[in-house]
Amino acid sequence: MKLIIYSLFTIGLVFFSGCSEEWVEQSNPNVQTSGTFWKTEQDAIKGVNAIYQSLYYDGTFLRFAPCALDLRGDDVWSPSPWDVLSNTGSFKLFNNTIMQEWLWVAFYGGVTRANLVLDNIDKITFSSETLKNRIKGEALFLRGLNYFYLINFFNNIPLITKSYTSAEEYFPAQSEPTVVWESIFNDFDEASQLLPASYDSPDVGRATKGAALAFLGKAYLFNNRFADAAQKFEEVMGLGIYGLMENYGDNFTEQFENNKESIFEIQFSREVGGTVLGWVDAPAADWSKTTARAITYAPAPFGWNDVAPTAWVVDEFLQEKTIAAEDDPRLRATIYYNYPGAMLYGQSFQTVYATDLGKTGVKKYGNGDSGRPDEKDWRSGINERLFRYSDVLLMYAECKNELDQRAIAAQYIQDVRDRVDLPDREAEFATMSKDQLREQIAHERLLEFVFEGHRFDDIRRWGWLENPAKLAELQAHDAEFNSYVEGREYFSIPQGEIETNPNLRQNPGY
Repeated sequence: MKLIIYSLFTIGLVFFSGCSEEWVEQSNPNVQTSGTFWKTEQDAIKGVNAIYQSLYYDGTFLRFAPCALDLRGDDVWSPSPWDVLSNTGSFKLFNNTIMQEWLWVAFYGGVTRANLVLDNIDKITFSSETLKNRIKGEALFLRGLNYFYLINFFNNIPLITKSYTSAEEYFPAQSEPTVVWESIFNDFDEASQLLPASYDSPDVGRATKGAALAFLGKAYLFNNRFADAAQKFEEVMGLGIYGLMENYGDNFTEQFENNKESIFEIQFSREVGGTVLGWVDAPAADWSKTTARAITYAPAPFGWNDVAPTAWVVDEFLQEKTIAAEDDPRLRATIYYNYPGAMLYGQSFQTVYATDLGKTGVKKYGNGDSGRPDEKDWRSGINERLFRYSDVLLMYAECKNELDQRAIAAQYIQDVRDRVDLPDREAEFATMSKDQLREQIAHERLLEFVFEGHRFDDIRRWGWLENPAKLAELQAHDAEFNSYVEGREYFSIPQGEIETNPNLRQNPGY
């Protein structure tokens, strides 16, 4: 049974909004406040549940966050007629668009909710210290998670670690990115010491020790702290509860959610809640607990085809055959393309695309094998896997390469390849130079994680956008990179926030 979060009280999502120069204290006797709410341990559970619920908004993982993460990679492009999406992939988003606004508002909404739990948890008497530690660990993890995405989207952001108590605090300045990263490290680290390794039903899906350790390792890796990152990945592996699924495609369906490869995933379901899509505003009882990713990504005529694979990434999959001389099975699990017997949504690929057999489309995280005829009701129940164990293995390999331990790196690369029956090249990888193995790891990560939101973050952290030769390669892979301007590896700070808060400054490149 999966955990589905209902927000039982409302916390406003708006981070910065227009207000007068005077700070007006008003209260509504019919609405609970922090002063009246935080009384029992059940209140604390409801409070932490509300943080999870913030991950269901359009600006987080209902739709926009996957698009913001995927569309800027060279493996993905957007044929969407909606310029909010097509301009994301071509680095043409300027100051006042809903992409930046909704990301900013929704992820800071999660921060606000986490801060409320952390500010008030000590006011409550708990029957169990274990429960208190778990709730605190969840709040710390989720605050770290929201800041992890905020800094990777915007870089120059305010760091807010407590609830507002005065007008002056309502207009924070941006912090140095190193300061924000340090807060992320601390939140994940403390969470890892408080959270359990696993849960019994119905709490499966909550943050775990492994999730905190894995994200801490990833945060260290993003800051080139390779030894620290490797240590955390070793701790994840040392828990002994994770492994690779035999069938790669089982990671992206409803049938095998919360499996042994999943370290943290957002819980969606068609079976609970209402049918109203909860795009924005305060959550309501009739809101669906589903995601609109599937209809956004699915190829026409089954979805909107707002996201599509580049021709280059399809060719990359075809470069190396399996031991049985077949296509890499990750290709068929990830992308619809023309091969004998290809099916989607109960129809033959060759029939649907008879006039365009070169057509490709997104399969991963879709319902094309579910028996549903299309995605047109907008409601998919497939969980969003934010962290898989294969990512731990490949990031660990990357750390070991940077630490000049290539034989170890080669072993973990091959472990991921073995799952999809690719030839054993461990001995070859072990003899590569550091630069050669970096390139191999980049290739292995590309094929493992298409449409999982990792590629552009990898491109940016590897420094490829500052390297003219690498930038030229990216442009050859995906023409959208021809529009890249230095500084636009991050989104602009939403113009509405700048106009409201005089202490905010626009990012370079805009």
